[in-house]
Amino acid sequence: MKRKMIRVILASAMTVLLLAGCGQAGSVNLRDRQTPDAPSQGQQPVQDSENAEQEKLESESFPIVYMTTEISAESLMAVYEALGASPSGRIAVKLSTGEPGSNYLHTDLIGDFVMSFEEPTIVECNTAYGGSRANTAMHYQVAEDHGYTAIADVDIMDENGSMTLPVEVGDNLTENYVGANFANYDHYVILSHFKGHAMAGFGGAIKNISIGIASSEGKAHIHSGGAGGSMWGGDQDAFLESMAEAGKSVADYLDGKILYINVMNRLSVDCDCDGNPAEPDMHDIGILASFDPVALDQACVDLVYEAEDGQSLIGRIESRNGLHTLEQAEKIGLGSREYQLVNIDE
Repeated sequence: MKRKMIRVILASAMTVLLLAGCGQAGSVNLRDRQTPDAPSQGQQPVQDSENAEQEKLESESFPIVYMTTEISAESLMAVYEALGASPSGRIAVKLSTGEPGSNYLHTDLIGDFVMSFEEPTIVECNTAYGGSRANTAMHYQVAEDHGYTAIADVDIMDENGSMTLPVEVGDNLTENYVGANFANYDHYVILSHFKGHAMAGFGGAIKNISIGIASSEGKAHIHSGGAGGSMWGGDQDAFLESMAEAGKSVADYLDGKILYINVMNRLSVDCDCDGNPAEPDMHDIGILASFDPVALDQACVDLVYEAEDGQSLIGRIESRNGLHTLEQAEKIGLGSREYQLVNIDE
């Protein structure tokens, strides 16, 4: 599957526009683009569709994705501060507590950031596949073992069951089942470890607000594409589409009271739900933040495709048709695949 992707990169007050195909090179630098000579009198101007498209893009506004290539507690704070966000009230920090042995986000990286909020709560839901986090009591123990209870209160949001969110737009779901405690919070900070995934191809912000916020019941519902039955035997594209649709229901409910950060380190082809993940074979990339989850995940995917050592993760994404989640997410209005990437290191 091929697609046309447009990225607008802003750096040091200069705009660079890249046009790239999925996994294919091809870029145009607007600073180097030459303006065609004016046609001589009586000469019919020739339509340059590429230039016309570029000029149209220059006049449009796309969601901003902020990025730093440094992965540290200080840079995490810096990229968050670049958003200019001001969450208030009861703040939930949604992350994956991670199976023991996985590449979950460690507290030496995220601790200061989480504790910078007034009385934050780390929130998570139980798994639907077994493992060390399928049972609430065991899940709280994993959260403690991974250091999360030392930096914030922890709430396994579906320990008391599910609440239902309507899915207003979609091809598969009409309802999304999230943890019953989901409504207890005023603002959500979605802190995701970007990586591969055995079923979805990759996991980032969209997966964190769909599968991640879904109750155990809701996870099975999404995995089945809303059809019920086995969560492992459903249609693959319906599963990917359902993740986007469930994520849209969460974003709609929160009505702007949400922000997204992806950490691109320990980039294994396997998810943090895997207690024995493949060792990463590509370099760390950075930390990215946005108010648009689709733009954020698309930017991370693009950076993987641009990396010289990203072949394993690209293979995992393409073997699962993982880009279809982004296609569906944009189609239903969760966000935009076109974005401005601002490097705060410049």
